[in-house]
Amino acid sequence: MRILITGAAGFLGSHLADRAIASGHQVIAVDNFLTGREINLAHLQGNRSFQLLNRDVIAPLELDGPVDWILHFASPASPPKYLRFPVETMRVNGEGTLHLLELAQRKKAGFLLASTSEVYGDPMVHPQVEGYWGNVNSVGPRAVYDESKRFAEALTANHRRQTGLPTRIIRIFNTYGPRMDPEDGRVVSNFICQALRNRPIEIYGDGRQTRSFQFVDDLVEGIFRLLEVDYSDPVNLGNPQEFTIADFAHLVKARTGSASSLVFKDLPVDDPRRRCPDISLARRILGWSPRVSIEEGLGRTIEYFQQELRRAG
Repeated sequence: MRILITGAAGFLGSHLADRAIASGHQVIAVDNFLTGREINLAHLQGNRSFQLLNRDVIAPLELDGPVDWILHFASPASPPKYLRFPVETMRVNGEGTLHLLELAQRKKAGFLLASTSEVYGDPMVHPQVEGYWGNVNSVGPRAVYDESKRFAEALTANHRRQTGLPTRIIRIFNTYGPRMDPEDGRVVSNFICQALRNRPIEIYGDGRQTRSFQFVDDLVEGIFRLLEVDYSDPVNLGNPQEFTIADFAHLVKARTGSASSLVFKDLPVDDPRRRCPDISLARRILGWSPRVSIEEGLGRTIEYFQQELRRAG
C-alpha cells in the first residue's frame, strides 16, 4: 500500500512509518516540524519506500499518484505544546482534518483519525468506555486539544455518513517509548529525565490521580490491526493497568537508580483525576491487548533517554 502519515516526525508518527515500511508499504511522511523532530525520521532518509514532505495540513494537500490510507497524526499532543500553540492545535484538528478527509475522498483512500483519551475530559465513568460522552470544560485551557479532537471525531464520522468514506477513529491513552521529546512535558518524559539528572521529580497535585501507560509498539500493533477490519466507531487503545502518579514516580526512581526527591506542585486546571481505558472492544474486534510489560517498556525508554541526554550534553 501507499500510506500517507501526517505528523510523521512526531513520536508516534515516526514509529508508524517504521512499521509500514517494514511491512512492505510505501510511506509519504508529512510534517511541518512545529513539534515534530527531524531526527525521528533521519534513519529513513534515502529509503526508496519513504518520501518526506514539509507541509502544514492546515492548507489543502495535493499529491500525485494513488494513496491507500491516510493516517492523521498531525497535532501538538502534550499540554505544554498545545498550550503554547493553541490556535494551531485547533486548526490542525479542524481545518486539517477536513482537508485530509477531502483528499481521502479524491484518492478513494481510507482515513484513520488519531483521537485521544482527552475527549473523555475529567471522566465521571471509570474505566472509560467508548460509549461514554465525556466531561469536558469547553472553555478551559485544555479545551484547545480536548474539544478540537472531539470536533475532529464528529467531522470524521459525519464525512463517512455523507460520503461513504471508509474511516477509523482511535482514542489513544498515555503512550510512551523511544523518540519521545525530552522536553515534551508529559509525565513519562518528565519523570525519567528528572530522575536521570537527579533533579526533583515534580508531581502535580497530591499524586493520587491515576494514569495508565502503554508502550508505543503495542499502540502501533493495534493501529495496523484496525486498518484490517471494517469498524468505523471509536476504539480505545491503551493499557488498562492503572498507576497513581506518585506510585509511578517511585517506579521510575527505582528503575533509574535515581537519588531524586519527590516534590509536589499545584494541579493544572481541568487535569483529569483518573484515566484508564476499557479495552473490551479492542479485545473483541482486533484480538488486541498490550503485550509489553511496564518493566520492559520503561527499561527501553530509560535507555533511550540516557542516550538523548548524553547526546545533548
